Amino acid sequence: MHRVEKAVIMARGLGTRMRSEDGSARLDRGQSLVAAAGVKAMIPIGRPFLDYVLSALADAGYRRVCLVIGPEHGLIRDYYEVESPPGRIGVDFAIQEKPLGTADAVLAAESFVGGDLFLLLNSDNYYPPETLAAMGRLDRSGIALFERDALVASGNIPEERVLKFAVAKTGPDGFLERIIEKPSADAVRELGPPVLVSMNCWVFSPAIFEACRSVRPSARGELELTDAVQFAMKALGEPIRALTFRDSVLDLSSRSDIAPVAEKLKSIQPNP
Repeated sequence: MHRVEKAVIMARGLGTRMRSEDGSARLDRGQSLVAAAGVKAMIPIGRPFLDYVLSALADAGYRRVCLVIGPEHGLIRDYYEVESPPGRIGVDFAIQEKPLGTADAVLAAESFVGGDLFLLLNSDNYYPPETLAAMGRLDRSGIALFERDALVASGNIPEERVLKFAVAKTGPDGFLERIIEKPSADAVRELGPPVLVSMNCWVFSPAIFEACRSVRPSARGELELTDAVQFAMKALGEPIRALTFRDSVLDLSSRSDIAPVAEKLKSIQPNP
């Protein structure tokens, strides 16, 4: 049974790495222009990358999505409201006025979510529809965790990058115990195989909003979603089910990712 019908996509990021010049990345004019603007979700791969993400959500049974954008992101809004409104999934928008962090981005979507469970994901990752569908069948908060070796073997994420990704510790009951950001080699060894990576794909109940309001800026000066998750589990008693996958996730972080992501998506005709 598909219980989660709403999705929230965080599309407010500054795209700093995407803006950076990379002489080794061969881009066409359209890709270069969008990359320079830092709007990763709209990088054209035949169609905007976000079309593939929305199409996967529609395939997985989601009915409505909220794009969390900045006030300067008229490109995204114009495309989905005027130029190419999706036919299979309804699109709403929430404005995150300033890039204060992922927890702040979640708060921007509170009125869209209401009292419902919702899926949360990144705008610069393509998650397989099967993974999204499995998350949609949850009846409580949950996290999608991906085996690190599989991400490297079947996706486009190089090993040196994936080594920096947050890893998760789960309990014998199948629930999340903690997220470890930028884990050391010792921390990973303590977890043992398989190493489970968070790619920011969650299902949350509305309890997450209280948690997001309760956290303070991290050392980076941002309101971090991972801090809010820890608060929700420890202070609010919110259990988070951990689902594990050997699926690949495509990561569109920098200009050098565009060609390999396009190659992986070439057989898909997006139909959001």
